[in-house]
Amino acid sequence: MEGIIKVKDLPLDDRPREKLLIRGPQSLTDAELLAILLRTGTKGVSVIELAQSVIQKYNNLATVAMLSVEALQKSNGIGKDKAAALAAAFEISRRVESQSKWFSNKKITSPSDIAEIFIPLFRDEVKEKFIVVCLNSANKIIRYEVVSVGSLNSSIVHSREVFKVAIENNSANIILLHNHPSGNEKPSQEDIKVTRRLVEAGKILEINVFDHIIVAGNKFTSFVDEKII
Repeated sequence: MEGIIKVKDLPLDDRPREKLLIRGPQSLTDAELLAILLRTGTKGVSVIELAQSVIQKYNNLATVAMLSVEALQKSNGIGKDKAAALAAAFEISRRVESQSKWFSNKKITSPSDIAEIFIPLFRDEVKEKFIVVCLNSANKIIRYEVVSVGSLNSSIVHSREVFKVAIENNSANIILLHNHPSGNEKPSQEDIKVTRRLVEAGKILEINVFDHIIVAGNKFTSFVDEKII
């Protein structure tokens, strides 16, 4: 239909996907963000126009995010596939928000607090992963990041990777955490050597290495409890 401006007809840096990549997601309107999830428009309606019409129908994006898959499909131009994509994206957002709030209210007081949070993360994991858990001055989790993934008993970690994460997140303290897929929660001599090196590096950077915890199945070992550090 004449008069319809399709996304591909827009200047490259005005297309939602390219705009996001160039300027960041915060630069996009609600309609543009929704358009990326919808992917395509319908006959006679561009994807951005489709997204805008859905938002206008329900007044705002927050209301759209609360709709069921069935309700989403009642909007003209949204079929089963588009509704499923939107519902999945909105559910991810809700889970991230919920988990972020939980982290922000969770004060770490003991190694068992960390184990309780992260043991499920390692369940059925066949590779060794090394994680840096960032804490603020109140010992609440800011975020965590995987800095190394290796084969069985072979996760190599470097000081620069660990403290890059800590510095970027303005961490007062960090907890080192990794799993032993072998099921043996006892630290190796290499684990001890690496940990002590990281503790010393942390002192120079004024970032306290609060603990190093090894998870093996439902068991764990704390380097603090074991008086290793």
